[in-house]
Amino acid sequence: MTSRRGKATGAASRAEAAAPRVSAPRVKGARTEPRESPAVPEAARPSARRCGPARPSGSRREKSGPDPQEKRQVRARAARAEDQAESGGTEGVMPPAAPAPPLPRPASRREGTARSARERRPQPGPTEVPGPLVPVPSLGRGKEAPGAWKPRAVLEKLRLSRQEISAAAEVVNRLTDHLLRRLQRCESEFKGVALLRTGSYYEHVKISAPNEFDVMFKLEVPRIQLEEYYNSGAHYFVKFKRNPKGNPLDQFLEGEILSASKMLSKFRKIIKEEIKNIEDTDVMVERKKRGSPAVTLLVRKPEEISVDIILALESKSSWPASTQGGLPISNWLGAKVKNNLRRQPFYLVPKHAKEGSGFQEETWRLSFSHIEKEILKNHGQSKTCCEIDGVKCCRKECLKLMKYLLEQLKKKFGNRKELDKFCSYHVKTAFFHRLY
Repeated sequence: MTSRRGKATGAASRAEAAAPRVSAPRVKGARTEPRESPAVPEAARPSARRCGPARPSGSRREKSGPDPQEKRQVRARAARAEDQAESGGTEGVMPPAAPAPPLPRPASRREGTARSARERRPQPGPTEVPGPLVPVPSLGRGKEAPGAWKPRAVLEKLRLSRQEISAAAEVVNRLTDHLLRRLQRCESEFKGVALLRTGSYYEHVKISAPNEFDVMFKLEVPRIQLEEYYNSGAHYFVKFKRNPKGNPLDQFLEGEILSASKMLSKFRKIIKEEIKNIEDTDVMVERKKRGSPAVTLLVRKPEEISVDIILALESKSSWPASTQGGLPISNWLGAKVKNNLRRQPFYLVPKHAKEGSGFQEETWRLSFSHIEKEILKNHGQSKTCCEIDGVKCCRKECLKLMKYLLEQLKKKFGNRKELDKFCSYHVKTAFFHRLY
């Protein structure tokens, strides 16, 4: 029995002595194990043992000696593993503090690939917010979801060229100044008119192209009395409280009521005659639109421009009772600014009220376009914007997008008559109702 134990121990010692040793010179006294491929079956793996000089033959008893063929396979695999370890260097080889536990069941190639992919998967980071140059996610569909458009890119597209603005404004100013001088010069009922620049161009919410302008010719009237039309809150009959002799507006009276249709008709006639005397501009008067308070001029050269000239009565009386609940800007601009705005005059334009399938042509509609212009001017300004210590106010941009949406709907569904009733005025009114 002693001889058999000696032979087995001697064979194991020779196997250990024949296997090349892996040393880690950077860590003194460190113990290392040869790396094994995970594909090696568990039964073929050698037991974990310390590297170093072989122990004396009597130091440990082997329970059973391996088969000679198995010993050759073990030595060959151990030699290959240590050759690979030596060729790859010893960096990254950490010695175990204790004998290694039994290795787990070897994984298949498919499982190993999946596990490697999971280990390589990056940690989730902050989600990128879609901006003007970042595409909006398509919510897993092959195409972008409805509404996945980029509003800032649209706004950039709607931005007006400064050169185009200057050229268009020069033509419009020259035209309106000519008409204003003519009305002020003649001995007529419109001698006291003055210019009031309003509308989207002057409010800086014009979109697409500077090809539409609104200009108000305001005419101050003596003390007037308003009679509300069917509780509309917007349309009124206008009467004079005291009508002095020689009032130039007497010719437009229908009983006690100042006729909007008569006054607009005379205003239109004067403008139509005067544009014939304008030689440096190719301009014409467009056909009258039913229910419209404007005289529309069309400049045809060098670029086509539409100019709406609107007659407006200016009253310096108190605002009508229907306006008392409006203008909720106290929490934003303050009560002082609100009171100052309410002390400004209000205007009446010859806009006919809808009456069944027709119009009531003698009514006037309230206009606060100068107040709207003042409110819009304060949005986006650092000192007066509604957003305090926050992001820059985007209300003007929202109004532009709403107007653009209506414009595109009319282009897409041009054959639907329902859209003919909507214009930018309705968009602007809805905007002011949702502003605060």
